[in-house]
Amino acid sequence: MKKKILNFIAEVKIELGKVSWLEKKVIRITTVVVVVFMLLFAFYIGVVDIIFSKIITLFLR
Repeated sequence: MKKKILNFIAEVKIELGKVSWLEKKVIRITTVVVVVFMLLFAFYIGVVDIIFSKIITLFLR
């Protein structure tokens, strides 16, 4: 069993060596873009939630 696990780990290392990784600069830029869009979307959802809650409150009074 131990031999199978060690063989698996060795094969994983070989396969990871074949992967073409992105440059750090590209990863950093795309991460910033994703975070900015998440924040904008969260703000939008918050505003829509506030508007809908105000509308529902008006109808329930």
